[in-house]
Amino acid sequence: MVLLASRKSPLALAQVKEILEEMQKFHPKIEFETIQVDTTGDIDLQSSLRTMGSTDFFTKQIDELLLSSKCDAAIHSAKDLPNPLHPLLEIVAITKGVDACDVIVMKDGMKFATLPTGAKVGACSLRRIEAISKLRSDVEIVDIRGNIGQRLEKLFVGQLDAVVMAKAALIRLDLLHLNYEEIQDQTAPLQGRLAVVARRGDKKIEDLFACIKVAQ
Repeated sequence: MVLLASRKSPLALAQVKEILEEMQKFHPKIEFETIQVDTTGDIDLQSSLRTMGSTDFFTKQIDELLLSSKCDAAIHSAKDLPNPLHPLLEIVAITKGVDACDVIVMKDGMKFATLPTGAKVGACSLRRIEAISKLRSDVEIVDIRGNIGQRLEKLFVGQLDAVVMAKAALIRLDLLHLNYEEIQDQTAPLQGRLAVVARRGDKKIEDLFACIKVAQ
């Protein structure tokens, strides 16, 4: 039995499923179990990500499980990893991933170019804010937190006119039917890719996940 740790959000669990489906191709007889964790980033929905940087905001509690040997490996969105990692942890695999672009999600029938002046656009990072500002300087950019479902709810109940998020989230949550437009701009490093983190020097886990490791 291999114990994996992950955040509890639907997207995080979809990411675990993606890893496990790939692992089963190479290790069909190995059993995996997932420990679901609320991290600081899941609990604290008030702090802005605009100046957070590459911290352990979304990994701290999972890192602690790994360091205390209460799990064998952790599955993360690669872009959420702190830089640097804890010195006793290491990345043992980073997947090829899915489409890395950002998208603007809107209600059906809407187009970003024709949203009214002052339209409220939810975004959660300086990079995404800058990308939206390049496209339209006349919209109001609103700091937004929460999982994908919570962000979309603010759109559909009318609190926002558009929401910026990774296309990878739409792919993994089967939401490509939503009305969205791709943003042709720089995205976060490793966006769309998944990382497997383990204790440094754990050769057993490193060898196990070597089958899905790709060049970084």
